[in-house]
Amino acid sequence: MTDPWVALEPGADPAERVRVLRRAHETFAVAGTVPRPVRSVVADSWRRSARAGVGPEGTANVELTDGDLGVHRAAHPLARVMPLIRELVGTFAADGEHLLAVCDAQGRLLWVEGHPATRRKAGRMNFVPGARWAESAVGTNAPGTAVAVDRPVQVFAAEHFIRRVQPWTCAAAPVHDPRTGRVLGAVDITGGDGLAHPHSLGFVQAVARAAESQLALLAPESTPADGPELTALGRDEAQLCLDGRKLRLSRRHSEIMVLLARHPEGLTGDELLCALYEDESVPPVTLRAELARLRRLLGPDLLASRPYRLTLPVESDVAIVERRLEGGAITGAATAYQGPLLPGSQAPAVIRLRARLADGLRTALIARRDPDLLADWAHAPWGEDDLDVWRALAAIRPTAPVRSRLAALESELAAPGTPLHYTRRDATWMQRPAP
Repeated sequence: MTDPWVALEPGADPAERVRVLRRAHETFAVAGTVPRPVRSVVADSWRRSARAGVGPEGTANVELTDGDLGVHRAAHPLARVMPLIRELVGTFAADGEHLLAVCDAQGRLLWVEGHPATRRKAGRMNFVPGARWAESAVGTNAPGTAVAVDRPVQVFAAEHFIRRVQPWTCAAAPVHDPRTGRVLGAVDITGGDGLAHPHSLGFVQAVARAAESQLALLAPESTPADGPELTALGRDEAQLCLDGRKLRLSRRHSEIMVLLARHPEGLTGDELLCALYEDESVPPVTLRAELARLRRLLGPDLLASRPYRLTLPVESDVAIVERRLEGGAITGAATAYQGPLLPGSQAPAVIRLRARLADGLRTALIARRDPDLLADWAHAPWGEDDLDVWRALAAIRPTAPVRSRLAALESELAAPGTPLHYTRRDATWMQRPAP
């Protein structure tokens, strides 16, 4: 398989693939080993399913019924975007005799809609609202596995762990809270072999991203009770939302706010001098003048001294990306990353933070091997010359444009016999011939 996340590539014989997968499934059920033809994402899921005690003859349990289901659905964040999801998927599901399903973060199906005959058939295996389709409950399946691994996934026929589900094919993508990055649930399309195509995986991922964008638009505007918010990624001059005002900070004030937001315990004048200025001869009075101007802008109650510190917690887009990375929400981190931190800043501490944040995210993207996330990074201004990312993208999505761009980069930046070095200062990760 060229793309390990796609179940069946165009031109493949579905019937032969089903026979191969059934033999592999039987081998795993008997011997506990996964034969080579099984995709790695499925093999890993089978192993997790077995460790969770799921049996091949199992079935889903209905955990939410009647009033409980209605209350849970009404209170769930995805209820706010169900009209959009229906608009995007409803006709596709009905015309193709497929089902649209949306689950919560625990894999419980909240909505199952679509072609009536297909719904009745799916109901016989408890693919119904209120049933728990978490991977740990019913084994490998698109909505449950998408939530488990936090990425879009397609599951074809006998890749399903439970035998009674093996006549089906499904594709699902997780939906994240746009503010926190946590997984809210997943959008799923379930039907026959016709869904075993790369387009269905791309389609359901596009629907999930549209839902996340809609959730972001529906999120309430920040209020003074929410606390100050600092936006510094992808811009040379940060923006501070404070008491309902949007303040555009100077470059130096942007640097100071980024550093103080990261150090709620405060920084001494000497620490700030070292963090902000390359030139060690800069006198302390220069910094004090900048801080005095910043205090006039913010008001006397937010910026304190001895040590210099912010008197209220300041949320920042830098911290959001870091938290999502630490929590393994790679898609959410990539969505929140709007570019390098204060890209024009020459402050030593900002340079280090900028490189550390970009390096952490790009490393996570390469490890995740999500072709769409890699493509987003590669086509962004800060990633267009990132040789490692282009190589990772080419390994899992070797389209003609990707291979062409990679060849051009390798020819341009890696001439034979010429050593390379990374230019990390601006976090664009350009590789250039070493001087």
